[in-house]
Amino acid sequence: MQVGAPSRTHIPAYRDLNDEVAALTDRINWEHGTDDWKPVVFLNEHHDPEDNFVLYRTAAACVVSSLHDGMNLVAKEFVTARGDERGALVLSKFTGAARELPDAVLVNPFDVDEMADGLFAALTMSAAEQERRMRRMRAQVDDCNIYRWAGMLLSEVGKRVPDPAPEPMAEEVDDEPEREPDDARLARWQYLAQPSFAGMGL
Repeated sequence: MQVGAPSRTHIPAYRDLNDEVAALTDRINWEHGTDDWKPVVFLNEHHDPEDNFVLYRTAAACVVSSLHDGMNLVAKEFVTARGDERGALVLSKFTGAARELPDAVLVNPFDVDEMADGLFAALTMSAAEQERRMRRMRAQVDDCNIYRWAGMLLSEVGKRVPDPAPEPMAEEVDDEPEREPDDARLARWQYLAQPSFAGMGL
């Protein structure tokens, strides 16, 4: 089963590729199919998450054969959906996910023989081997989630931001007026008090 959601069909190159895949599917089914069986079922339409989950859970294997891809979340979606720890993942070496999921069957999509060997290995893999690989991949996906990624990103950004320069200390300003010496104050009060005493006849 080939799930191929239409993408960017307004671009001629994408539209031509979609038509080429549909034509190739028809040719393969015509040459190798029977009245009640088709070797390739091409679902050329969008599917909601619930439908994708059912497809992931019923698949014997999931093939992600990207020629070049930054991450490819389909591989991680398949692993997340397999709570039964069954199924095999055939994953292109040219996806970012291949670095995190070494327990997938890694293949070079440009090499026809290697792709064939990878498909054969996935479809003939024992239940015990499926479980061993899937358990490790599920642990990896569960551990390396969006929260860990965001935390690591912010931590690295923090390391590259220089500490703020300390603010210069302001000089202390003495707001209190300079205190007059005690002797001078006493002499000044005596001088000011003399006219008053004289006026009072003292």
